[in-house]
Amino acid sequence: MARLAINGYGRIGRCVLRALVESGRDDLQIVAINEPAADLASLAYLTRFDSTHGRFPVGVTEFEHGLSIGGRPLRVSHGRAAAEVDWTGLELDLLLDCSGSYSTRAGADAYLAAGVPRVLVSHPLAAAAEADATIVYGINQQSLSGRERIVSNASCTTNCIVPVLSVLDAAFGIEAGFISTLHSVMNDQPLIDAYHDVDLRRTRSAMQSMIPVSTGLARGIGRLLPQLDGRIQAKAVRVPTLNVSAMDTVLTLARATTAGEVNAILRAATEGPLAGLLAYTELPHASCDFNHDPHSGVVDGSLTRVGGDGRLVSLLAWFDNEWGFANRMLDVARHWLALSAPSTITTGTLR
Repeated sequence: MARLAINGYGRIGRCVLRALVESGRDDLQIVAINEPAADLASLAYLTRFDSTHGRFPVGVTEFEHGLSIGGRPLRVSHGRAAAEVDWTGLELDLLLDCSGSYSTRAGADAYLAAGVPRVLVSHPLAAAAEADATIVYGINQQSLSGRERIVSNASCTTNCIVPVLSVLDAAFGIEAGFISTLHSVMNDQPLIDAYHDVDLRRTRSAMQSMIPVSTGLARGIGRLLPQLDGRIQAKAVRVPTLNVSAMDTVLTLARATTAGEVNAILRAATEGPLAGLLAYTELPHASCDFNHDPHSGVVDGSLTRVGGDGRLVSLLAWFDNEWGFANRMLDVARHWLALSAPSTITTGTLR
């Protein structure tokens, strides 16, 4: 059994723990949480009760310096820097950094220096070279050797759209594209108008407006699908919903096609190589239908359109930006650890 810890116990950190518990798997065990911003009572409460995903599926109790999750103890610390926690004493195999608190390698290197053997980061780093690898599970996890020390799990948006782009590029060739992400609110937005040190638009109330924000999605796609680097542009708008997002994608293909052919190819991928990672539907869904959906993305075939000379394609994919991404973090963790400990870690997606 591999021993994991979570650094940063916010939305993704809590979903990672819950996803592992709900899976029932016992080849990965989370043994510790480090959360500098909240006390033990708050951590226990927010684990038990979640406004988006409901009550925690097993009992959660407090004890001195820790939580008991379904009878298993987790040590809790509140270090604000890597050196403030005895990581070596935890005998970890992997640290899941869900803090979102740094964009360069220096932050993760501090954990390596403090005794953590490897770090899986829950966001893209500023430059590709800052991580030993950036992984979208189902696309390039086979590139891992097991010798990496710092790996990025990319972003929820790249995990959703890169599998779709990969399938369509292989089938038709993608000449150019534009992606608009309609993303649920995030905790860097205020409930009422308040100061923001980066973006004036994010000074505005998250629950009263649709708010355009910056996105590095196009850059992330170029890292993961180098043949599309520079061919895809992107923008993002935060919308006043708590969870579940959508990606509205318009592509110019290298050859003419029909909506039926596009849908058939995407459906086949969801039933074959991307089963459990990408899903397909033609039902008349609304976003809330995908809350707690573990797929990286769900293609809505009812909204696929083809125009112009048959090479202009519009499609939409839904994704639970918290739950799908948390499940992919565990998939990457398990695959990466199995490369160095194949007898204790089994493969296959968490779903």
